[in-house]
Amino acid sequence: MLKALTDTLTNMNVVSAVTSTIFIILLGFFLRRKGIFSDSLGKTLSKVVLTVALPALAFNSFMQPIDPVTLRQGINVLIWGIIIYILLIFITPFMYFKSDKDKKTVLSVLTTFGSTTFFGIPIVGAVWGAKGVMYSSIFNIGYRIFLYSYAYIKLSGLKLEKKNIKTMLLNPIVIATFLGLFLWLFQDAAPHVTVPAADATGKMVSVAFYRIDQTAIWLFKPLSYLAALASPLAWLAIGVTLGSVSFSEAATDKTSWYYSWNKVVIVPLINLVLLFILTATHILPVDNIALSTIIVMMATPTAAVAAAYSIGFDHGALMTSNASFISTVCAVVAIPLWIVVLSVIKAAGMFG
Repeated sequence: MLKALTDTLTNMNVVSAVTSTIFIILLGFFLRRKGIFSDSLGKTLSKVVLTVALPALAFNSFMQPIDPVTLRQGINVLIWGIIIYILLIFITPFMYFKSDKDKKTVLSVLTTFGSTTFFGIPIVGAVWGAKGVMYSSIFNIGYRIFLYSYAYIKLSGLKLEKKNIKTMLLNPIVIATFLGLFLWLFQDAAPHVTVPAADATGKMVSVAFYRIDQTAIWLFKPLSYLAALASPLAWLAIGVTLGSVSFSEAATDKTSWYYSWNKVVIVPLINLVLLFILTATHILPVDNIALSTIIVMMATPTAAVAAAYSIGFDHGALMTSNASFISTVCAVVAIPLWIVVLSVIKAAGMFG
């Protein structure tokens, strides 16, 4: 185990991914504090990430060959992505059993749903590449189902509305995910063309005609440039957001610290333990990349949509704002530590 830890801490891919995340977030924080970046810039960057960069990143991640192992992992990630949210819906209220009913409801929803899309996917992509992004996009299918149904109903007190379903289905990231997933799954059945491989070998390969990573580099490359914007822009936006809020005010809220501990430590730990058991018993085995993707996604801070529900329907608006800020600060510290832990787990050979 000591050797595994040493190998991890000297692995430049891991170290550079962690430092890149921290340094760029700190850059955004510094530039906001200095007044070089305005408060509105964070929101603008977020919109660019969510409407352009992340859809391109999600779609491009499916432009790869399909094989039985990856397909099986993708199915297991999808299944777990639905099961874990059902489990968390029942588990998280017990974390706040001393709180009153309304506070318990808000905190349990905020603990269940993290910022997997905006905060999680850019980090996953930076560390585990296209396969990690693909798994995270598949994992997010269950997340979106419950975020736009259960979370909305729970915090609004209303029935699920058509406009909410429309918002979910017409989200650019959802469209890109389902389109990419469909193309990835059915590429063997699609008409094939033989083209020179896009890699340095240049040997001839037979691929589905829509595998633009091989058949239309002129289209795949611009999407790749847009996808590459996801991580740095998201991290800058996070830094700007942190730089726009008074830490001293939020830091006095003990509930926010307790919530943040549950969100970025306990929830991913629950996932880690359960997935270890499921993998060891071969009930729902996942490999190291799938495991790492899931753990990082679950260690993310408050989901913006869940926070918007809470604030919009006047359920502990101040508490939600503080919780969102503190959990973001905690996630900036915790996720790099989780990456190190996951790298040690990989080096120790605990997951395939």
